Amino acid sequence: MKLFSRLYVRVLDWSRHRYAPHYLAGLSFAESSFFPIPPDVMLAPMTLANPGKAWNFATLTTVASVLGGLLGYTIGLFAFELIEPLLKGAGYFPKYLQVREWFTEWGFWAIFLAGFSPIPYKLFTISAGVISMALLPFILASFIGRGARFFMVAGLMAWGGERMEHTLHKYIDRIGWAMVLLIGLVIVGVKLYR
Repeated sequence: MKLFSRLYVRVLDWSRHRYAPHYLAGLSFAESSFFPIPPDVMLAPMTLANPGKAWNFATLTTVASVLGGLLGYTIGLFAFELIEPLLKGAGYFPKYLQVREWFTEWGFWAIFLAGFSPIPYKLFTISAGVISMALLPFILASFIGRGARFFMVAGLMAWGGERMEHTLHKYIDRIGWAMVLLIGLVIVGVKLYR
């Protein structure tokens, strides 16, 4: 079944759209505070489609992500009671508690490492607001951590170029179904060990 290859071609088409940088910025901003889809899904194909702009796309993604992180920080600081039921309903609350523990233990480094963590970044930004983390270290750690991630993604895509695009297109269905299987196994594993 060629579901993922069709989606891949469509995303590549979108990534060449004249408003694609606006969509990338919006996605990056939203993901840092409330949206579940990471900007990498748009950054990677945009960079593949236009490798000469890799660093521009990585910079845009980083800046928008940090600005969105400031919104998440503000939500945590002033409106956590309103979103706490949403975190619980979406199944994010245990991860939120884990992030709070990390803040207690590592502070600045928790935000820095959040750029590469599988735990959604929005939980880090909201937690930073809840504990009233100092704003300047929060912003600095966000720029470094998120920037490192997005520049790495853009750099790898630009480096791989057309060769990587053709390879991804060739194997995208296998990769996609393998990810679906892996996610299914993780969900089953978590339910069995609860």
